[in-house]
Amino acid sequence: MLQTYKAILRGNKLEWAGEIPEQLQRERPVEVHVTILHDVTLATAVSPGKRMAEILEKLASINAASEIADPVVWQREIREG
Repeated sequence: MLQTYKAILRGNKLEWAGEIPEQLQRERPVEVHVTILHDVTLATAVSPGKRMAEILEKLASINAASEIADPVVWQREIREG
């Protein structure tokens, strides 16, 4: 009978979710089969687009660009600078 243990795959390493199975604590190679149950990265990481939206919302809430009178002129000055 196959035994199943919960783990998270990060790159090429497994991180056990819970106790490490006793037969794996001996620092010896063990052949395994991995089944992807769901996309863990979606559950634990914030997408870059969502993170950017959060940052822009924060900048808007503190009125970070209030000193820029004309954005077109400001952008031209920045590019030339």
